[in-house]
Amino acid sequence: MLNVNQNNLPKRVLLLTTAHSYRGEAFLQAAKSLEIEVIQAVDMPPGLAQPAPKILPVTFNQPDEAVAAIVDFAETRPLTAILSVDDSGALIAARAAQALGLPHNAPAAAQAARDKYIMRQMLAAGGAAVPLFHNFSVDETMERVTTIVRQEIGCPCVVKPRTLNGSRGVIRADDEGELVTAVARLRQLLQSFGGEAYLVEQFIPGFEVALEGVLANGRLHVLALFDKPDPLDGPYFEETIYVTPSRLPAEIQQAIAEMAERGARALGLQTGSVHAELRVNGAGPWIVEVNGRSIGGLCSRTLRFEMNMSLEELLLRQACGLDVSGLQREEKASGVMMIPIPQTGILRSYDGVEAARQIPHIDDVVITAPLNQHIRPLPEGESYLGFIFASGKTPDEVETALRQAHGRLHFQIDEEIPVFSVQ
Repeated sequence: MLNVNQNNLPKRVLLLTTAHSYRGEAFLQAAKSLEIEVIQAVDMPPGLAQPAPKILPVTFNQPDEAVAAIVDFAETRPLTAILSVDDSGALIAARAAQALGLPHNAPAAAQAARDKYIMRQMLAAGGAAVPLFHNFSVDETMERVTTIVRQEIGCPCVVKPRTLNGSRGVIRADDEGELVTAVARLRQLLQSFGGEAYLVEQFIPGFEVALEGVLANGRLHVLALFDKPDPLDGPYFEETIYVTPSRLPAEIQQAIAEMAERGARALGLQTGSVHAELRVNGAGPWIVEVNGRSIGGLCSRTLRFEMNMSLEELLLRQACGLDVSGLQREEKASGVMMIPIPQTGILRSYDGVEAARQIPHIDDVVITAPLNQHIRPLPEGESYLGFIFASGKTPDEVETALRQAHGRLHFQIDEEIPVFSVQ
């Protein structure tokens, strides 16, 4: 067991987050137990922010100004480390830490996490196994798109936006007709937020896993490998169940870890969190993506370590200079189900939460989608209805409990009636 003297821990960490992040409270609780002061750099226009203790308003889409604000803040309140909760603040965190001489990943690695085309290029150049891919502008003709895909990639293929997360906008196409439909649908989504480019890449058959780890001087320490038992073969790629420990043979798990480390090295990641998504088939593991961040949403609740330590506490310890490579995940199996949105509409009500919580091995059920709000599934959607958490002796036990609990939940989603103005 790791021997930790909390009195030796430095005292101030800057946490880049958004006002609606699921993770902020977990980091704050972990910091309190470690007696670390956390300053939250929250994405909001400084002019609109209300004064609040331990809140530094910054604007994520203006990285130069955000970095300058952080550097100015650190002149009077020196920082030990800068952490970004998710990809949105990763570039600012890297640049600010670099400017202050704090441990950091290369800003280029953070930029790659926000742009799938840059990531694909860097991964391929670094020798990581990635699918064939091509970048397209939204202005290119459909004829040019289909010609290039036919000549360089082939079908089945996957259409995906360069800058969206969580499988949003990702669509499989099995032939050119489906490719035309998928590209048109993605272009419409891109227009809603000013996106200008997208990828078409080779579809990699096989099963998918998620790896959670930390890097120290470029060496990967695997914290957990999650099986994704539901097939992710398209046409959309909505994730549902994560279960750990993995049930894969040890040699396959080792190959996955080695490929994830190679991918992290190709991106220039050296320290801190790593979250990797990979597909595995007879040719071995292929990288879907590698990011210098921890697992998203509320999914970190599935991970506990020695001394009942949360993932957030582990990350804060590492950021403050402690060696966490000796920490091991608790022995019991655990898992989470991200509750999918079944249809577009207005979420009016839900029931069955208490019944779901009564299923053996279920730890909690949390509904995060607000009532009376518009919701929509992938590929246009960007959220889930909530999360189901389970733990038990074996991964099979956990997976069964998650599925049974999901079967107890019922959601009323009313069709949204369009309103037309009368002239």
